[in-house]
Amino acid sequence: MDKQYTILIVDDTEINRSLLSDMLASQYTIREASNGMEAVALLDKFHSEIALVLLDIMMPVMDGFEVLSIMKRSGWIDSIPVITISAETSSNYIDQAYDLGATDYISRPFDEKTVQRRVKNTIILYAKQKMLEGMVAEQILEKEKSNYLMVEILSNIVEFRNGESGLHVLHIRTITELLLRRLVQMTDRYAMTPSQIALIVNASALHDIGKISIPEDILNKAGRLTAAEFDIMKTHSAIGAQILENAPNHKNEKMMQIAHDICRWHHERYDGLGYPDGLKGEEIPIAAQVVALADVYDALTNVRVYKPAYPHDTAMKMIMDGECGAFNPLLLQCLAEVGPHLLDKLTEHSENQLFQTETQNLTNQLLAGGQVSSRTLALLEQERVKYQFFASMSKEIQFEYNEHTEILSLSEWGANQLGLPELIVHPLENEVLHQVISAEDYLDLHQRLRQATPANPVVNRTYLLQVHGQERRFKVVARPLWVGEEVTEMTGTIGKLLDIHDELEELDTFRRLAVQDSLTKLHNHMAAREMIEAVLDSAKGKTHAMLLFDLDDFKSANDRYGHLFGDEVLKYVASKVLDSISSQDIAARMGGDEFLIFSAVEEGIGPMVDHYYQALTDCYRGFTISLSMGIAFFPQDGADYETLFRSADQALYAAKKNGKQQYRFYNASMQEYLSVLSPMDHELDSDSADGGHLNKTV
Repeated sequence: MDKQYTILIVDDTEINRSLLSDMLASQYTIREASNGMEAVALLDKFHSEIALVLLDIMMPVMDGFEVLSIMKRSGWIDSIPVITISAETSSNYIDQAYDLGATDYISRPFDEKTVQRRVKNTIILYAKQKMLEGMVAEQILEKEKSNYLMVEILSNIVEFRNGESGLHVLHIRTITELLLRRLVQMTDRYAMTPSQIALIVNASALHDIGKISIPEDILNKAGRLTAAEFDIMKTHSAIGAQILENAPNHKNEKMMQIAHDICRWHHERYDGLGYPDGLKGEEIPIAAQVVALADVYDALTNVRVYKPAYPHDTAMKMIMDGECGAFNPLLLQCLAEVGPHLLDKLTEHSENQLFQTETQNLTNQLLAGGQVSSRTLALLEQERVKYQFFASMSKEIQFEYNEHTEILSLSEWGANQLGLPELIVHPLENEVLHQVISAEDYLDLHQRLRQATPANPVVNRTYLLQVHGQERRFKVVARPLWVGEEVTEMTGTIGKLLDIHDELEELDTFRRLAVQDSLTKLHNHMAAREMIEAVLDSAKGKTHAMLLFDLDDFKSANDRYGHLFGDEVLKYVASKVLDSISSQDIAARMGGDEFLIFSAVEEGIGPMVDHYYQALTDCYRGFTISLSMGIAFFPQDGADYETLFRSADQALYAAKKNGKQQYRFYNASMQEYLSVLSPMDHELDSDSADGGHLNKTV
């Protein structure tokens, strides 16, 4: 059998697998598993290739009965026959295997001819069964294709006589589908399955087939019809129904029955004032009600020989105001809800009908010709599911733009994520698209792609998108498509959008935490130092002041009221600092109760320092906040951060030694004064009642 079939041998004894392999390897491709778990893994990976399983019953890890149960739950047993192999001849074992879906049974020890014959017969039997199933499926597919083709031909003949655009039937199908899908979401009054909706959509194409009997001078009359002419025109609904009634399979084909109802009653009205039978309310089949509403909308919004096209908003208002007859209130609600997207859907479907990609054409040809095997379809479905999974995990949205047709196509998953249609016509002018990405940003991307070169083809930019009412940042990675190596003719664009909003938010948070004091939300020491050094590098002779201060007797607040109260005091002081400084000033918590303010000196230093000192001296919930502050100036007290900070620190130390509740400016005598202090003096000072002071040593 030229090894076109693969057999999976499952047995925990290697010699048994070897014997069976020797008997079958000349005719088949062999795969082996030593227990049920391995067998299930191989079936999961290669079930489309495996033609037969030879399955032992008694095995460790997972026995044969469990394998059969899994194959049954997974649906594999329907396409992969199983022959059980065992030395156990008890009828209970054999019957249980048959009940679980086994096809045949071979006992050990093996007889070579018996094994070969039963394997061959089983594979041939299933191959014939698959072939018959394929033939039936192909016949059904061909029948459906023929039905659809004939419906389309008949409906287009009617449109040709009626002088219409050729898109009327397509529009009716699209609007009908949108209304029906919204209707079943809104209410369970009209229970319809997806297949029933598809039947109504297909049948809607025949709604005006009766017009084939109407004289062309009436059908295409530019002016208003006379009463007699209108009576003739009205006969098309009954004539269309009669044409379908006379069809040989009318009573047997569900679509023909639905088409009949639509033809006869799509001009009936909910208030009973329609024709031909004056049906009222729910006496009118729901399929006819939906097509009637779709027909009126499309007639209003498109040119007819007797009228110009009305804009979408005008048509909607006319229908809602009852100018075009009475309709089911639920259907009017459906129309109102799908209305905002109706134009885009009609344009999308129309353009999709006229412009299909080569891949779509190839797929359609293969499906129409019945050339796709069940294995290929299964693999395609697996790839689609995997793609959707990985796309959703990576948050990638693929897109492609065709320069010639001006159609932007989005992946199915991506379109759902962005709340956009999969096909967008004229994206540079499309208002729905620009609700997601601004027209300016889309134009910017388009221009950057036009400026790309083969040496530098990739455009990598981040844009702000509105996704379901929320602003999110997306990275767009795209490249143009050219004809050959010519860069003068860009045929399109291919690329992807990557949602990086959450990652950027996390990065912003980490950056903020890296430079921010966690308690007071002021800058921390390291961040303040970097910012001040950057200012000093570009100061160009301007005077700046560094104010270093801590809270007097802060330790008593912690001791008396607890550390949580102490934290509240520090946060309160930080808020006072932020209220006092300008947007150009730098404020930081250096650690403990020590703070820093760095400010440019625009006027006299005295008023500025006094302003800060007075603003920060306060009372918080019974605790008096007083400060000891040291001030040093750039460049005279320090030409770099280290020297300037040391000078301010020494001035602060002098203020505290001089009795606290004051501020002191740095001068050279402080250096001499501090140098005579003993190490013990420093240690005692750091343990003083005000909670100590950081970095006291000179």
